[in-house]
Amino acid sequence: MFDVAALGELLIDFTPAGRSGAGSSLFERNPGGAPANVLVAVSRLGGKSAFIGKVGNDRFGHFLKKVLESDGIHVRGLKFSDTVNTTLAFVHLDEKGDRSFSFYRNPGADTTLTGADLELEVIENSKIFHFGSLSMTHEPSRSTTLKAVRYAKEKGCIISYDPNWRPPLWKSDAAAKEGMKAGLQYADILKISEVELAFLTGQTDLEKGSKILFDMGIRLVVITLGPKGCYYRCNAGTGQLATYDIKAADTTGAGDSFLGGLLYHLSRFKGALDTINKQELEKILDFSNATGALCAAEKGAIPAMPSMEQVLDCISSIPKLKVK
Repeated sequence: MFDVAALGELLIDFTPAGRSGAGSSLFERNPGGAPANVLVAVSRLGGKSAFIGKVGNDRFGHFLKKVLESDGIHVRGLKFSDTVNTTLAFVHLDEKGDRSFSFYRNPGADTTLTGADLELEVIENSKIFHFGSLSMTHEPSRSTTLKAVRYAKEKGCIISYDPNWRPPLWKSDAAAKEGMKAGLQYADILKISEVELAFLTGQTDLEKGSKILFDMGIRLVVITLGPKGCYYRCNAGTGQLATYDIKAADTTGAGDSFLGGLLYHLSRFKGALDTINKQELEKILDFSNATGALCAAEKGAIPAMPSMEQVLDCISSIPKLKVK
């Protein structure tokens, strides 16, 4: 039995690594892809996870498989394409460590995942099934993703969704909104940023925007707020929690690390999501804030995912930022 299974993109993040002697930008090869990042976070904390997706039958693809295996992630659901290469992303960081992306994905192997590639046994043997919107930017992966989500729902999995808006990967904003909204109808757990909240609901007010999403039937809405922590809405109410005072070096993967911390604990929660009380949830979200902050303190996504020991040390020794 898996705590979390995730479907979606697995790719190479080329992260800034200084300059050459001639002054040219240098990039470091790092494994990435939001669903894979989430699974590594779960695995590093002690959970059992499984990946479903597709990479190229190239050096990058085989490197990525080894990375997942090294973190104990089940890879039966990882398939190789002989005709399309592994997707590449170049990460650009500003002075605050915030990132933007350039993608080499026209197409990328992750978008070629078909229904025949799905290992349905992996899905039905998972407590939580997680997916994002980037596997819905193109066919056939869009139809495959929705098929997998519907199957997971039928088998009683808790559905986790991250809209993860990346404008360069969509044909238009209208196509992005349509595709991202397609996942909302299945979600039990939603992790969303402030920018994505405004894009999907038209609301910048956290209370109003989260209520729109909650009223769709989503049982737990969590809005990540960067250095301002996170805001949540569940059946027991709403609230905002401060995060930890750690200087960000690279925010790539920080939201995925946060979500991994959240899913790790929710996979161990004995009751239904609707029964979780504010005290229980806030303890879990405080842990998630620490997990995300520690990831942001290091460069790269998967390489920066913290261990349980590191998270507990952060909670016990590092002060929190004030919520404004």
